[in-house]
Amino acid sequence: FKIAPTKYQLVDFSEQQFKMLSFFGNEKVVFPKTVTQRLESIIGALKQVVQVESLLEKDVADLALIPASTTPYVHLLPVGDAFQLEVFVKPHEQAEQYFRPGSGQQTVLDQVDGKDCRLERDLTTEQEHSAAVLTALQLPSESQLGDYTWGLQDPADCLQVLSALQPLRQAEQVVVEWPKGERFKLLGQINSDQLSLRISQGKGYWFGIDGEIKVNENLVFTLQQLLAMTEGNSKGYIEISDGQFLSLTKKFQQQLDAARGVVQQGAGKALQFHNLAGLALDDLFEDAQLEADEHWQAQQDRLEKAQKIRPRVPKSFDAKLRPYQQAGFRWMMQLAEWGVGCCLADDMGLGKTIQALALLVARQKEGPALVVAPASVCRNWLRETERFAPTLRPQVLGIHNREEIIAGLEAQDLLIVSYGLMHTQVELLQAVEFSTIILDEAQAIKNYNTKRSKAAMQLQGAFKVATTGTPVENHLGELWSLFQFINPGLLGSKQQFAARFGVPIKNGDPERMEQLRTLVQPFILRRKKSEVLKDLPPKTEIIYNVEMPEDERAFYEAARRNAVEKLENELDDQPAGTLHLMILAEITKLRRACCHPSLIDKTTRLPGAKLEAFKEILADLRQNEHRALVFSQFVDYLKIVESYLKKEKISYQYLDGSTPLKKREQAVNAFQGGAGDLFLISLKAGGVGLNLTAADYVIILDPWWNPAVEDQAADRAHRIGQKKPVTVYRLVIEQTIEEKIVQLHNQKRDLADSLLQGTDSSTKITAKELLRILKNER
Repeated sequence: FKIAPTKYQLVDFSEQQFKMLSFFGNEKVVFPKTVTQRLESIIGALKQVVQVESLLEKDVADLALIPASTTPYVHLLPVGDAFQLEVFVKPHEQAEQYFRPGSGQQTVLDQVDGKDCRLERDLTTEQEHSAAVLTALQLPSESQLGDYTWGLQDPADCLQVLSALQPLRQAEQVVVEWPKGERFKLLGQINSDQLSLRISQGKGYWFGIDGEIKVNENLVFTLQQLLAMTEGNSKGYIEISDGQFLSLTKKFQQQLDAARGVVQQGAGKALQFHNLAGLALDDLFEDAQLEADEHWQAQQDRLEKAQKIRPRVPKSFDAKLRPYQQAGFRWMMQLAEWGVGCCLADDMGLGKTIQALALLVARQKEGPALVVAPASVCRNWLRETERFAPTLRPQVLGIHNREEIIAGLEAQDLLIVSYGLMHTQVELLQAVEFSTIILDEAQAIKNYNTKRSKAAMQLQGAFKVATTGTPVENHLGELWSLFQFINPGLLGSKQQFAARFGVPIKNGDPERMEQLRTLVQPFILRRKKSEVLKDLPPKTEIIYNVEMPEDERAFYEAARRNAVEKLENELDDQPAGTLHLMILAEITKLRRACCHPSLIDKTTRLPGAKLEAFKEILADLRQNEHRALVFSQFVDYLKIVESYLKKEKISYQYLDGSTPLKKREQAVNAFQGGAGDLFLISLKAGGVGLNLTAADYVIILDPWWNPAVEDQAADRAHRIGQKKPVTVYRLVIEQTIEEKIVQLHNQKRDLADSLLQGTDSSTKITAKELLRILKNER
């Protein structure tokens, strides 16, 4: 007999019963009222052989009337590796029949406590109660197989249903049955408030941590076991033994995930965490029963004290800070009070230098301070200090009296050193205990293997600050280098960081990205211009597509095919690193061809489509009295542009990496003073340390791999002090390598912001990807 859409019952009939079944058949038999007396006689005889439910007035008159139960019954049945969930009602717990909620006969005859009775069903209430249970279960509509029937494809889905049913069962709002035997059993649910934790001082920067959670007298798990058992388990269940499980609350799962990004195995495989990582464990510590030694308490006291201070900008500081700059100053002072380093990562043009100078003045009595900056920016630091911080004694370290100057440093002294001199004079510098060390444009140490980066790690300072608008430009390893300077050990060794965060995040693991974000967020401050400078004029960015004429297109295509052929011949004979460099070299050659054909073939007479497009833009700008910054990565292309400007007697200023510092300053001051319609600048030489708000247009002649470098260049004009709207043109030759580069910008732009928001898609470009780009493959 089919008793449900997917449920059958096997019945063994006696010969007598089978004859009766054959007599009645499968169709409903209707008797006229005139034979009622005869029918009552037949029913009386039948009762001696089979159970008979009769609604005849004579039979039911003396039967007790009992309201039927409306409690839903949930049946769980294994079907292969999957499960099926069905919902029924049962008029009484002793009744034998199940019904679909709201369906079937309203009055049911059955036995309760051995006595015949009438069970009166409330069909509407049955449906309401069942609907409430199903709402709590939140079963996806696509898993529904029929009326009150669902398919659960994964054992974890079945466990999730059991977990959701648990509070309903305790409230006696549902009955759960396993008609084919119980497959899974939930022993209970655990939460962080059941966790006992112990923290003790470890070696160096580390604190040891252990703990346990007691489920019952026979079931105890250590913190280490919990972290291991929940690794990669997003469903929130722990299998204790075959078919027996514990569930974790969602909050406890999140807390363990956060702990997994912070806690690691130390010597002897005991768990430990960096002393600055405690903030990432705050939720867990707050809920758990915590037992900590006096060293941890002292750490917490320092943090609490730092959070309570309300530092004010010194009266001797001769500049008025904007509200967000005052907030940045207070944030740095609080971290200095706590005794930890930080990264001021505001957008370009938000005044990181002025905030850092206010900090230096506030800490001037603590001892001498050090600023390390690109050579092109050192003089700017000197001028800004003399202008806004008259109580400081700034000096730029030059070629004379280095030992004497460094040895004689005292409180209120500010030593300004270029990155180049820092690594050559690191032995002298590391002998001084500076009160404050500021690495300006700190992306300069993003490659840990360089002499510059290794020298920075040797500097001794009570408070270390990295200022950069691009804490991460290409990959997460750059973030590790910055943190190794400001807070050594927080992100583990380089190898540990790559294994724990770098590789999983590269493979698209959002949980690891969130763990990293939580870990570094207390020590990074980043504000966008759009958020804090409501009075800054708008910036419009335009991709200016340039079409090649047929002869130049043929020239470019010939160069591209030659490059592909050359590389394919070398494909199997070169190691991966060498091949990568070879591909980049060929791509650079094509990028130069896009700028001007003569950059790869001096004999060609092709005029260059991009140069012609630039001339058109320039004519329009001059006609409307606009001034522009013109950037290119290729100095020899700037020389071609410069030659055209000279020929047309168009006034300009010029700057590249070979321009002496003094001449650089003169050019900047002249342009700001109104001398020159254009300022030609090589991309890397002009990406930092320039305030060129006299321009309201920026023209980027050739797109660079990393848009952050272009953004820095554009922000030479779009910064505090700019009164006019700024327009940025990026000149891109259609259907060339340049279009591919612009497409890659979407993967890299705003990587630092993505990190803080919990997403990241940035990776290094592999040799295979580069070759596909070269072949014009998608």
